[in-house]
Amino acid sequence: MDERQPAHVRLHAIVHGRVQGVSFRYYTLNRARELGLAGYVRNRGDGSVEVVAEGAPSDLDQLLSFLRSGPRPAFVTEVEASWTAATGGFSRFEVRY
Repeated sequence: MDERQPAHVRLHAIVHGRVQGVSFRYYTLNRARELGLAGYVRNRGDGSVEVVAEGAPSDLDQLLSFLRSGPRPAFVTEVEASWTAATGGFSRFEVRY
């Protein structure tokens, strides 16, 4: 591992498009858990989906790639992504309501 790269970081993503009512949160939950990430996914009132995930940068890159395409019934038009230092405030990945 590159010593200059932190072991864990946080990804905050807002996913726009047809992402509600198509099981987007549950596909995201499964993918994040497969990758060993911690955090949450939730629907937002404006029709978008918010994802906050912490873990290894390479695993978060894989999650971000998934978010950009989404599951088959979804249609993603845009993903706003930002990166910050991990806080370690999550013990697992979950769906929030």
